[in-house]
Amino acid sequence: MAEEEKHAKTGDDPTVMQPHGREQQIKMEILDMIHSGESPFDIIYHVAKWLEKTSGEPGYAQYVENQIRSIYGLALEHVKPMQNELHEVEERLKRIEASYKNPAFTEEEHIRIGFAIERHKQNIERLKILIQKAEADHTKMTIEKN
Repeated sequence: MAEEEKHAKTGDDPTVMQPHGREQQIKMEILDMIHSGESPFDIIYHVAKWLEKTSGEPGYAQYVENQIRSIYGLALEHVKPMQNELHEVEERLKRIEASYKNPAFTEEEHIRIGFAIERHKQNIERLKILIQKAEADHTKMTIEKN
């Protein structure tokens, strides 16, 4: 108790040293992520995954990730969510291109898969342009601050 009173009087933040229990473990993980310089978006997603698991609410982490992307990525032009989306679209494109080579598909299915491939390539180019613009804007803002 004396330690807590000391911190209350001085305004110092107490350092969490020893995790105990589920809630303490996530607190320690968050602090570790902050101290190692992890992206705030990755930290939020990590907490969302933990909440999904502890609440038994499947899909919550994915919902949070989608909201981060839609608000911070495209709307507020934060680079990290857009880079994550770009990576996922590129990975999905690889899988679609691999399936296109499957001779078991009909010509109609190949046409639809080909259309999906083109849409993914367009989306990749769009995301690359948005990322470049966001990075340039961030650089410009940094220079203007100095």
